[in-house]
Amino acid sequence: MWHSAAVSLQNVAAVVVRRLPAGARRRLLHGLGRYAPWEAGFDFTPPAPGPGEHVGPPDFVGIGVQKAGTTWWYELIASHPGVASPPGLHKERHFLSRFGTEAFGPAQLRDYHAWFPRRSGLLAGEWTPDYLYYPWVAPLLARAAPAARLLVMVRDPVERFRSGLAHQLRFGAPRTGATVAEAVGRGFYHRALESWFEHFDAGQVLVLQYEACSADPGSNIDRTYRFLGLDDSYRPDRLLAPVSATRSAAKIGIDSDVRRRLIDLYTPDVAALSRRLPDLDLGLWPNFSGQAVP
Repeated sequence: MWHSAAVSLQNVAAVVVRRLPAGARRRLLHGLGRYAPWEAGFDFTPPAPGPGEHVGPPDFVGIGVQKAGTTWWYELIASHPGVASPPGLHKERHFLSRFGTEAFGPAQLRDYHAWFPRRSGLLAGEWTPDYLYYPWVAPLLARAAPAARLLVMVRDPVERFRSGLAHQLRFGAPRTGATVAEAVGRGFYHRALESWFEHFDAGQVLVLQYEACSADPGSNIDRTYRFLGLDDSYRPDRLLAPVSATRSAAKIGIDSDVRRRLIDLYTPDVAALSRRLPDLDLGLWPNFSGQAVP
């Protein structure tokens, strides 16, 4: 009885915390010594494997992109009975994010592998959307997990910009040129991917289109399972895109002139991406569907 009451209180507390504004929620968690993997105070000491588990390089790594439904897609992957998804481990390990200024040697490689516990026969992986844009991650991941399969979910770059900038501002970033430039920079998908193809074979990379996954999640999750070597007859419970991934309130409004200039900025990169990915459906990207991409 007491255990049930304690669990109920924990669940209520978790709901209350989630409903707090982002800044207040972050201050509360930090006061309790709890940090997310992308925050400076996070402890990267790997967890101890459970009974019957072994550790090793990840079998798959999602590397991008921010605000494109990656949490939804990772959860569909993690729900597969062939995938290990230990409770308490965030989809975004962010382990490799800090090595732009820190040494990465054998000890760090072993620690990274230790973040992927699983039983024999199961796959393990992560999805850190920032990896795509950090130039030091591709060569490090090629050292740490050369056989890993990579996943990328892309979204109309203008719409991704609107959601991404809103996300940064919601978490306290100042509305400066540097903040906006970072949000814009995350939309040059082809430019970022080219450096990854210097370290991984094209056959190791699956690029998905968020809008296509939202329109037809069934065939796209089947495609994802096959790419990972999983049984594609499995059907996850929650295939529909979560409301939070598509709600207009999660975006900022932009002036028509700004939109036009963003389209002009992104068009050469979108053109290059569509040449590399013939299946990319520009009809699903409203900002680019009505123009001839060179």
